[in-house]
Amino acid sequence: MTLTKKELLSAEVKHIDIKKYDVVALVEAMGATAFQGRNLGRASEIYDQMLRDQNCSVILCLAGSLFSAGLKNVILDLVNSNMVDAIVSTGAIMVDQDFFEGLGFKHYRGSPTLDDNTLRDMAIDRIYDTLIDEDSLRICDNTLCKIADELEPRPYSSREFIREMGAYLDRHAKNRDSVVLAAYKKNVPIFVPAFSDCSAGFGLVLHQTSHPKKHVTLDSVRDFLELTQVKLATKDTGLLMIGGGVPKNFAQDTVVAAELLGKPAPMHKYAIQITVADERDGALSGSTLREASSWGKVSTSYEQMVYAEATLALPLLAGYAYGKGSWKNRKPQEFSKLFEKKA
Repeated sequence: MTLTKKELLSAEVKHIDIKKYDVVALVEAMGATAFQGRNLGRASEIYDQMLRDQNCSVILCLAGSLFSAGLKNVILDLVNSNMVDAIVSTGAIMVDQDFFEGLGFKHYRGSPTLDDNTLRDMAIDRIYDTLIDEDSLRICDNTLCKIADELEPRPYSSREFIREMGAYLDRHAKNRDSVVLAAYKKNVPIFVPAFSDCSAGFGLVLHQTSHPKKHVTLDSVRDFLELTQVKLATKDTGLLMIGGGVPKNFAQDTVVAAELLGKPAPMHKYAIQITVADERDGALSGSTLREASSWGKVSTSYEQMVYAEATLALPLLAGYAYGKGSWKNRKPQEFSKLFEKKA
């Protein structure tokens, strides 16, 4: 039996609420086991140590299809609970998934065995076992174009543009459970170094085509400078990296950039990475944190790799840190205000 588009897009992905569960004892028990259970237990302790360290600012790095998979509210709780101070992400997470849901659209549960040719004919996009309405994504593209159309035509860092997205959601959101919106309201800067590699890219193509002489552009070098300024504005930093790719390297490289600017900064004091990537192909996503130490980027004093899929490991790690309650004593850094003063 062939299902209709309405039937295929009927079972919504439900986001996990870490506030509902006390996983502290479970994670501590896992820390006394072996393999990735022990690694996750130690990583969770390191994250809690970051939050207890009054001199440490936490940079969260996100890659992979996380929010479409039900992890959006995990990150939303970290932002609202003052457990992260800056975010570096792929564009798909912040635009195609978070901003997309802020506009009122949903992600749906499907199956990896569905016929992709049939899905294409129905304008349904598949991410493994998750489905998205392509028609809704087009509305997201057009909304990004509209935001760009209303801005002064000049170069913007991705942080600036995402802040405008947050302001748009503050006025028009149909679903206010949005990381982009929460970060806007709490002055947590979000950087997306490869910003055009998502719905924002399609929207900006439309914008630039309509305004060929005067238009908005994205300045990835300014992104790098601004995140380096965040690094320089705090004594110590901790990296919480979910996945790898551009966000991982972008955040690590701030140490080298600071040195090139003649303002040496200490290596990232703490570092955690949750990944399923393998180090043996030499690619960045699976490269170990010890390897990053050879580049002068990450200290090996408090680092932990966790080889696990994010939907399994992140709710436990975040839930542990939330349950420990160290975040209650943290002062908000509000790093977005660094750039407002210069504007």
